[in-house]
Amino acid sequence: MDLRSLRYFVAVAEERHFGRAAARLHMTQPPLSRAIKQLETELGAVLLHRSATGVTLTTAGSALHDEARALLEQAEVARARVAAASGATSITIGTLADSVEHVGSGLVTAFRRHHPGIDVRVREGDFTDPTAGLRAGLVDVALTRTPFDDTGIGTHVLRTDPVGAVLRADDPLAGKDSLRVHDLADRPWFQLPEGTDSRWRAYWNGTRPGGEPHHGPVIRTVQECVQAALWNGIVGLTPLSHTMPAGLVAVPLADVPPSRLVVAWNTTSTDPLVRSFIRLAAR
Repeated sequence: MDLRSLRYFVAVAEERHFGRAAARLHMTQPPLSRAIKQLETELGAVLLHRSATGVTLTTAGSALHDEARALLEQAEVARARVAAASGATSITIGTLADSVEHVGSGLVTAFRRHHPGIDVRVREGDFTDPTAGLRAGLVDVALTRTPFDDTGIGTHVLRTDPVGAVLRADDPLAGKDSLRVHDLADRPWFQLPEGTDSRWRAYWNGTRPGGEPHHGPVIRTVQECVQAALWNGIVGLTPLSHTMPAGLVAVPLADVPPSRLVVAWNTTSTDPLVRSFIRLAAR
């Protein structure tokens, strides 16, 4: 019985579903199912009642869940002490827009509890770099949104948000329950600068029916988006979880895939603080 097996079990126990747990762990379902079955074999006890709708904990599973969480917490404390002993004294976190707020204060509390003496620096990026400084080596870890070229970069999805079109509140389409991209085909849209990650541009810039790109002003920051929408009625995309300022609304777009908030890191990193941050964010 190792820590990885316990981490897998805790995820299944908390999600009550193998598919959701696999997504949380950033893995596929078959190896997760095999790992839980192997854990049950090692312990000689059935830990989960499986059904078509999900799983529930057995009495043995409930007992293990409490113990497993305590063991994982102790392991995290041990990692924090190792990080401190190794001389690591700071970590720089890259953020994009309000990604930190959407992760929540729980991550801050957990990281501070495990690493009380660490200097945490936050660098806010703009829309020209979806890795928020990670690829350029300006930050150690990033809270951002996909899609982007992830060569050499690992990601773990923290939440998935549907997206909508940003419109002026007095726009004739602002009161609709939902829209499709073709409903806005003739409107000017926000554009990202040339040279910006192509997958990132393709997602946020959108295309008109027939594959033609939208036209509109180039923007780099959230405030530029807001002001262009307020003053000139420029259309853009936003996760529906974002709070719209006065004068603007976000109408759901039915034919645009959701936006995924992720924690991202360089796969070559061996920094124990980075690894701890990833584990805490994923948890």
